Amino acid sequence: MPDNTWLVVGLGNPGAQYAGNRHNVGQMVLDELASRIGATFKTHKTPSRVAEGFVRPGGPKLVLAKPNTYMNTSGGPVSALLKFYSLGTDRLLVVHDELDIPFDTIRLKAGGGHGGHNGLRDIQKATGSPDFTRVRVGIGRPPGRQDPADYVLKDFAGAERQSLPMLLSDAADAVEAVVEQGLVAAQQKFHAPS
Repeated sequence: MPDNTWLVVGLGNPGAQYAGNRHNVGQMVLDELASRIGATFKTHKTPSRVAEGFVRPGGPKLVLAKPNTYMNTSGGPVSALLKFYSLGTDRLLVVHDELDIPFDTIRLKAGGGHGGHNGLRDIQKATGSPDFTRVRVGIGRPPGRQDPADYVLKDFAGAERQSLPMLLSDAADAVEAVVEQGLVAAQQKFHAPS
């Protein structure tokens, strides 16, 4: 593998019935990235669908991966992909939904806890490390007393759907910024007050 290869994992659940759920926003971002690099997702030797390509000619290589397992068991496929591509967690970038960030907001971080996110928890357990980069896509808190577990498994609401293409584009931009410019530069760009 080239030295500048990144494994970019989009978290979500497999199957058409989950495709539009808030919990699947990580995989939606990967669709945007795959479109940009002209790659198609294919079945892989690991339990994932993978698309590969370059951010730009001579630029970082992206291995875009959607685990074929449910969100809560994402760790096995991610660990298998890291082994397959001979990459460490320093070259792992996970794109996921984040309840504690308002909808239409992107936040970037490296390391830290899982914040109750079962997909992140399982990746940390399977890789033995919390030290990977995250692109956190804000989906906001559920309204009223709605159970967060139900909320994340619902599709985006009408008004959200109108803004969703821009949010996915911003998150894809954030992934590209991390792999091309580094986390700190990307944070300065995406965390700046608008």
